[in-house]
Amino acid sequence: MLKHIFTNSAGILISRILGFLRDLLTASILGANIYSDIFIIAFKLPNLFRRIFAEGAFTQSFIPAYAKTRNKIQFSTIIFLQFLTFILVLSVVVTLLASLITKAIAVGFDDTTVDLAAPLVAICFYYLPLIFIVSFLAALLQYKHHFATSAFSTALLNISMITALIVSQNMEKIDIVYYLSWGVVFGGILQVLVHLIAIKKLNIKVFTSAISKSKKSIKNSKFYNQFYPAVFGSSSAHLAAFLDTWLASFLMTGSISYLYYANRVFQLPLALFAIATSIALFPTIAKAIKNNDEQKALKYLRKAFYILFSLLLVASIIGITFNTFIVELLFQRGEFTSTDTTNTTLILSMYLIGLIPFGIAKIFSLWIYAKERQLKAAKITAISLIWNIIFSLILIIPYEAAGLAFASTLSGFILLHLTLKEFGYNRFLKVIL
Repeated sequence: MLKHIFTNSAGILISRILGFLRDLLTASILGANIYSDIFIIAFKLPNLFRRIFAEGAFTQSFIPAYAKTRNKIQFSTIIFLQFLTFILVLSVVVTLLASLITKAIAVGFDDTTVDLAAPLVAICFYYLPLIFIVSFLAALLQYKHHFATSAFSTALLNISMITALIVSQNMEKIDIVYYLSWGVVFGGILQVLVHLIAIKKLNIKVFTSAISKSKKSIKNSKFYNQFYPAVFGSSSAHLAAFLDTWLASFLMTGSISYLYYANRVFQLPLALFAIATSIALFPTIAKAIKNNDEQKALKYLRKAFYILFSLLLVASIIGITFNTFIVELLFQRGEFTSTDTTNTTLILSMYLIGLIPFGIAKIFSLWIYAKERQLKAAKITAISLIWNIIFSLILIIPYEAAGLAFASTLSGFILLHLTLKEFGYNRFLKVIL
């Protein structure tokens, strides 16, 4: 398990370093203004789906169902075709209704800003079918305990976007955000290619033309009954960040960018430690519970808890103590001013207070998913998000963007409480003591 955690962490670290370089260039070239805001809005929706698919819902539903089915190749083929068809149709709909979609995800934008952002939303959304293909292939690789390709492939997205920024840096700002948007799509194509290479190298058979038994197999596996709740249940932190962006569209120009940059720093230790651990841990937990060996599953959870808690605690202390230095180092140059740094720093601290609860909830939710209680996990997330909305509405007026970040953190503590309650506090105490 430690080897797999290290592999995921190393891949995520490289990807996030490149991601910070991308954000550094974006902040320097675009600053925190209307152009950075409209690109962040355009990238927000496909990026939300990327995180839900790649870091949770699909894998947590697919692997247990795939492990149990006897007709694995038929099962994987029909799941792939059904998902891809739906997502491609959805992408076309978003293209045709780009202005309405943009208005829905950034209600506070005026008509002029919506007109600027809508074409970018349409372009970036085509990253979604590409990232579904990546997530599907990654789930098959993870079932075979191959994690390296998926862990390192996100770096290709960042490399593509960095290249777009470098090529377009001397152009008009509106042209730069178009280059960035097409860089997102090209990065998705590169991710698909490296996963196909890994699948071929490991000789994993993915598709078959004989799918007559698949629909019955899928029905028996209850895959979709598990998947729909898992989409919601595995995405609390990401949905909270999405909600922050939506509400921030009502605040002063630049607020969306401040929240984005602060959340990017917050997401580094969350992804590097919590998400890397959960990706490596889930196949083992799922197989142990499938084989009725709960003690083995608890043993791995115990080990993961102590490793993760220690890492997140250190990351929280360092992040809050050196928040100004971190933001200055990463972003304060070019168009990103000292005022932007001050605003981003406060928001970062508010997010980092919630690092431990979000991270610990992530690994203990694996037990719920492995037990195929995705609906329960979705209810837990729904409750935490309702509280997030309540806290946000209370805090947005006096504290603006910082209040939104702290509302997200408070909802993280509620998420942790509800997750541990479902896991069982008595069982939790036995795990950690």
